[in-house]
Amino acid sequence: MAMHEALMNDSSTLASPLQPRLHHVMCGSPAGMHRMAYWEWGDADNDRVLLCVHGLTRTGRDFDPLAKRLASEYRVVCPDVVGRGRSDWLIDPQYYAIPQYVSDMLTLIARLQPRRLDWVGTSMGGLIGMGLSAGLTMSAAMRPSRGEHGLGSATSIPLGRMVLNDIGPSLNDTGLSRISEYVGKQETFDSFEEAVEYVKSVSQGFGPHSEAEWQELTRHVFLQDGNRWIKHYDLRIAEPIAKQDASVLRGAESILWAGFQSLREPVLVLRGETSDLLTAKSLEQMQQRNVLARGITFPGVGHAPSLRSADQLEAVAGFLLEGDAR
Repeated sequence: MAMHEALMNDSSTLASPLQPRLHHVMCGSPAGMHRMAYWEWGDADNDRVLLCVHGLTRTGRDFDPLAKRLASEYRVVCPDVVGRGRSDWLIDPQYYAIPQYVSDMLTLIARLQPRRLDWVGTSMGGLIGMGLSAGLTMSAAMRPSRGEHGLGSATSIPLGRMVLNDIGPSLNDTGLSRISEYVGKQETFDSFEEAVEYVKSVSQGFGPHSEAEWQELTRHVFLQDGNRWIKHYDLRIAEPIAKQDASVLRGAESILWAGFQSLREPVLVLRGETSDLLTAKSLEQMQQRNVLARGITFPGVGHAPSLRSADQLEAVAGFLLEGDAR
């Protein structure tokens, strides 16, 4: 299906320092081509890139507060994963899955050409980050060497520090079941205020927020269509999720663990105290299986910390800028 909202041309998004620039990159799937939109903050010539990747039904605008905090240090790039926000919808919904999202991120990274690439991934965005790490590791191990006739063994993805926001390689069934109850369901509302109340009801795990913050958390995931407010994502993203069984999930977990354990730079794992997707036991296991991993648990929050409060923003910023002589 074609994109449900016209994508703005790059040249039309001359943003102020406090607003992002909207661009897009052309990506491919086995079913055809699609455009992935991304929001860019900071100096476009800065080759120190922070890639921020959102959760299942969210958009890149979730990272506005974090991007404003770090735009003076990084070129902050926040994609709308395909099927969400300003990005195209896939022709074939079976490709709404982590391998396709990793492929799209590789295309985006090739466009950005970072000297250093740090990563913040909320929920699904963290899975994509671990999937990318796993892919880089497995490809390096399995790729036939061409010696002096090839490109050498050095990786072309300078993956640095990673923040995993309320997600890990082990996927808790309780959290997955809760999410599957509302993903893909058509919900329409007569007013923006009703849409805000709906987001509050399905996003209680975000923790306490002001009314203005809830409005911001709604503004980019619902859009006005005539007199109605509708979800700003392709409802078909739920189809691949519905087809997953226990064996598929366990196989995915083994790949994610490989990706997580292969990370060679410090990793910060954020956890909501009452999270139903990342358990305290899972966080402990992550710290045992990668000695570079450290954890922070935020009280009064579930799945997932929204990265809007001062304590959450400073935890992420402090970690990414730690020892900043890089």
